[in-house]
Amino acid sequence: MAGVGPITQDWEPVVIRKKAPTSAARKDEKAVNAARRAGADIETVKKSTAGTNKAASSSTSLNTRKLAEDTESLAHERVPTELKKSIMQARMDKKLTQSQLAQIINEKPQVIQEYESGKAIPNQQIIGKLERALGVKLRGKK
Repeated sequence: MAGVGPITQDWEPVVIRKKAPTSAARKDEKAVNAARRAGADIETVKKSTAGTNKAASSSTSLNTRKLAEDTESLAHERVPTELKKSIMQARMDKKLTQSQLAQIINEKPQVIQEYESGKAIPNQQIIGKLERALGVKLRGKK
């Protein structure tokens, strides 16, 4: 084995660095103790509203007071008695069931039932469909 020189290694040392702890890890008791052992600086800050719900409570009390002072009773507008009677009468004149009428106007049978029972919140588009399907005028002057 002539001509072969001494074996040399040209490797550089590998340095492994740990990432800095995240904010959540810094607050962890184990991480704080490890930092104390390592001699790192530890900063403790007392938050002024720590453990309380003061920021949210001030706006909540305003809203609560407004609700308490509000004497107006809020309710949705319902189908007037004349309208529900005229829908029912026109449907019976055409010899249609509620579900047949619903199918004609592309609505659920429950919608027709709510209009005829007076529980529905009036919708001008649905009333217009009912007028066209039944051939009667349900809105405005008769």
